[in-house]
Amino acid sequence: MRVIARLDVKNQFVIKGIHLEGLRKVGDPIELAKAYYAAGIDEIVFIDSVASLYGRNNLFPVIRKASEEVFVPITIGGGIRSVDDVAQALDSGADKVAINTAGVHNPKLIEDVAKKYGSQCVVASIQTKKVPGGWEAYVDAGREKTGLNALDWAKRLVELGAGEMIVTSIDQEGTKSGFDVEVAQAINESVNIPVIISGGYGQPKHVGELLKRTQPSGLCFASVLHYKTASVADLRTVLREAGAPA
Repeated sequence: MRVIARLDVKNQFVIKGIHLEGLRKVGDPIELAKAYYAAGIDEIVFIDSVASLYGRNNLFPVIRKASEEVFVPITIGGGIRSVDDVAQALDSGADKVAINTAGVHNPKLIEDVAKKYGSQCVVASIQTKKVPGGWEAYVDAGREKTGLNALDWAKRLVELGAGEMIVTSIDQEGTKSGFDVEVAQAINESVNIPVIISGGYGQPKHVGELLKRTQPSGLCFASVLHYKTASVADLRTVLREAGAPA
């Protein structure tokens, strides 16, 4: 099971909030990426947290610098709206692109990117909130409803060609109160591609609670790494003790 660092970036700073809101600066994205790489992280996900406001991704220079010193898979997300954006992301050094908002507005984008660059390049990003009877998919950094049932949308994304999926619980994100185990299990069991779970980790028991119900391909960590309440080695120990596959 992969240990993945998530770096949400705004105006060249890594930021962190709660429920994707109330953002505060926590550090330089290049320095944090280098530190996590040196500590043995498996992958790094960079997200432009304000791309929807500006209509473009501003992380390409960051990715270019990071890829010169960080030699683990890098995923870039936020503001990826076209095949040309994907080309620029890959040229900058990213290995994969995470697509959420643009995929909802234009599902064919997922298909086009998968056909041109392969499904392994396409990480479908789903931001979920609990609603009566299930979960709804959100876009624009968790600000806008889509009316889409998250499970149905997850299945559709696989049909379109996504090779991987990152599921972020808006309800749990930044709270350190535990993963949304139910949505993690529901989506992981609904698709046949690797699923990464993001949002809510605060203490070791949260991994145990998750792994009793489902076995995702990877877990994203942000706050505990940024604020140094847990190291990459600590998280590996937590996963091992919870019974995660090596």
